[in-house]
Amino acid sequence: MLLTYMLIWLIVLGVSITLFKKAGGSLSVLRPNLLSLIFYYSLLVSSFVGSLFIVTKTDQFYMMHKVTDDKFRLIGFILVCTVMVVLPLTVYLIEKLVGFSAVKEFNEYFERPVELPFQKERTEFFLLFAGLSAICLMAVAYTMLKLNTIPLLELVKGSDNLGQLRIEASRGFQGNVLIRNIFAIALTPILSIIAFIYAYKSKELKWILLSLCLISASFVITTYDLSKSPVFFYMLSMILAAIYVGFIRLTYKRIALLGAAGFALLVGMYAALGADPSTFLSFNSGPVGRIFLSQIAPFFMHLQLFGNEFPLLNGSSFPGIINQMFDQVHARSGRVAMGYFYPDKVEAGTAGVLNTLFIGEAYANYSYPGVIMSILYLGLFLAVIYMIFLRLPKNPVFLGMFIYFTINIPRSVVGGFFDFIFNPLWIMISAFVFSVYLVVKVRLGIMDFLKNGKGAGQ
Repeated sequence: MLLTYMLIWLIVLGVSITLFKKAGGSLSVLRPNLLSLIFYYSLLVSSFVGSLFIVTKTDQFYMMHKVTDDKFRLIGFILVCTVMVVLPLTVYLIEKLVGFSAVKEFNEYFERPVELPFQKERTEFFLLFAGLSAICLMAVAYTMLKLNTIPLLELVKGSDNLGQLRIEASRGFQGNVLIRNIFAIALTPILSIIAFIYAYKSKELKWILLSLCLISASFVITTYDLSKSPVFFYMLSMILAAIYVGFIRLTYKRIALLGAAGFALLVGMYAALGADPSTFLSFNSGPVGRIFLSQIAPFFMHLQLFGNEFPLLNGSSFPGIINQMFDQVHARSGRVAMGYFYPDKVEAGTAGVLNTLFIGEAYANYSYPGVIMSILYLGLFLAVIYMIFLRLPKNPVFLGMFIYFTINIPRSVVGGFFDFIFNPLWIMISAFVFSVYLVVKVRLGIMDFLKNGKGAGQ
């Protein structure tokens, strides 16, 4: 059976590579894009490799000890294989339906130079952007002031209770959660990317100073609670920005160096949190186990739990604002699963959530029909987002938002499904960022209309 599973795995991998290359326009690691990051990070590394270990029962992963029925190992493997093929196929078919050539349009976008909008109104735009940036910088300071303890500082002091301090920093926050989540955690890194692009293209001192302030604040807000992924994804965002503006060109040697540096940093963070050094190179524990197995193992736990040991959630995972409209209790599947499988950790305040591949949450709510529906829906969502951004002007604002979604959509693919149906955070972030651009754009359109009777803007 081992050889059979390996053969199926290799065939699915080959088909998936072909489809993702057609859908995204490129799978080259030297030219990363939204679809290629989903393939490499969300699916291949975080899900597909681990599913092979799990179905062949060679994983020996601690989470999988909770899955007592082996049939769920096989079912899970089949469903992950389905995602690997049907998701990119859906994206590709939608692109073909609207006459979109991903290969042509992505390569043209990648090579296109970044253009700075507003020739005469750059000062006006800068002042609006700086105003929003000032709010975000104050929000970062506010977040730090409203914490009882800052885990990053406790690490420097040599604290041995960092695991619980991390949870308390997230859930024991004493301030306004919206200010922290929207302006500090979400908006600050995005604005730093846009400011960096402006600084690089304009070479103006005001943009350079603003970008330095925002980048510094972004590193603070992505590291203060010692979470490992936020700082890595922020660094990846900055690397993508540097690539898309032509500041750096990737080579395989540079990728190897960046990968080695990233892994070293990850190991260092595990060591700082008190992890056993002997587990660092083990495929099913430490950082390697976290990369290949910890994201996909909860999916198999979802399959055993929901509809068997726990009732289906039947839509409870929709965002709270929607649940309130229908008088329904909000419940994310990852949180429910953590409470069921690890109640002691939840009670101790050291547990987070058992997030996994998006089909896990879809299954937890609507069983197998939910899985199929979620794959098709996500394919439609990705196709629309990808086509829109590749056809928008390549200026700092649109490019910055494209990079934001290029990083955060792959993260959400292994975080849940319902965020793709309605995501208040993404809506608010987009509204704030685009409003700065649109205020100037609309004013120019009005001025042009009053001047020469035409509605043409800049």
